[in-house]
Amino acid sequence: MTVLDRDGTDLVIRRRVRRLSATKPGGKRSGSFLALFSMLVLLNIVGLVMILSASTVTSLENYGSPWYQFTRHLMWLAVGTTCFVISLRIDFHCWRDWTKYLLRGSLLLLILVLVPGVGRTVNGASRWIGYGPVTVQPSEIAKLALLLYVADLLARRSHRIGDTQLSLRPVLVVFFAIAALVMLQPNLGTTIILFMIVFVMLFVAGVPGKHLALLAGTGAIGGALFAFTEDYRRRRLTAFADPWADPLNTGYQTIQSSAALANGGLVGTGIGQGRAKYGFLPEAHTDFIFSVLGEELGFIGALVLLAIFVAFGAFAIRVALRAPDRFGMLVAVGITTWFMFQALVNIGAAVGVLPTTGVPLPFVSFGGSSLVVNFFAAGILLNIARHTS
Repeated sequence: MTVLDRDGTDLVIRRRVRRLSATKPGGKRSGSFLALFSMLVLLNIVGLVMILSASTVTSLENYGSPWYQFTRHLMWLAVGTTCFVISLRIDFHCWRDWTKYLLRGSLLLLILVLVPGVGRTVNGASRWIGYGPVTVQPSEIAKLALLLYVADLLARRSHRIGDTQLSLRPVLVVFFAIAALVMLQPNLGTTIILFMIVFVMLFVAGVPGKHLALLAGTGAIGGALFAFTEDYRRRRLTAFADPWADPLNTGYQTIQSSAALANGGLVGTGIGQGRAKYGFLPEAHTDFIFSVLGEELGFIGALVLLAIFVAFGAFAIRVALRAPDRFGMLVAVGITTWFMFQALVNIGAAVGVLPTTGVPLPFVSFGGSSLVVNFFAAGILLNIARHTS
């Protein structure tokens, strides 16, 4: 007798597929696979060049060597590349069996980061766990864990997607649990990204529109309340509306970022020749790496980087549309939303059309756990691309 799981897949066949995929990578290198891989390589090359340029001054001033932060980035890049190869070679269906463990582990880490003496506090935010120079940001792991959980649940219950008790409610319960822990750090920017990932996945899965409209309204109201109830967030919004009202404090980053972009002109000042990184622009190698790129490579360089991100998003959407099953489609949609929306938020803050949130530019900004988890997610996306036609 054939045994089926809850989404109608033959369990015997599924186990055989997993045994095979544990010994060798499946699928082929389709056009989408090669395009995504090429865009990923380009983004990391741009990141390496710009991090080296943007971090030399602060590295020399703070650590006595202009190579310090660049060397750390190379270390994380090596770890991320290893994770990318691992996730690329494992059949993406296998992650369905590990979803609950990833979710529980990320929840545990999000709790530990709030424990005094365990979590590390920087600039008033407790977002990291680690020892010495090696730190991990659990909220980055939570993005991937939540994404895989939502994709698995919605795929299994696709035949009952209209029943919000079985589809929407469990997703929201887990989302709110993670969001609450992230907000206690506090980290509104990451919470907004988590919300967008979940919302887009629910929309693509076919959750009824009236429920999504209510969710969108609730999210907008909740985001506004969180933005205005904390003084430092309220000052950020005020600075976004009029940075010159407080040019030496809350509006400083926005003004300096705009000055760097304006100084770059059409073709830029040249790699390594920018001025913003000389103490004028805080977080030049992380949150505002796009401003340094715009100054040194100009409008044309910034436009090329935007084109790479757009191309990556377009091919990722193509992978989602051609995914071999519903789970693969939802995972691809979630990862695409994650990368594209986070890039939008980062670049939007750099050019002054969005408030500053402190999220890095995927694969381009300096970052440890963010880069590693992004690489792991990209490996899963490319593994799905290997199974497309």
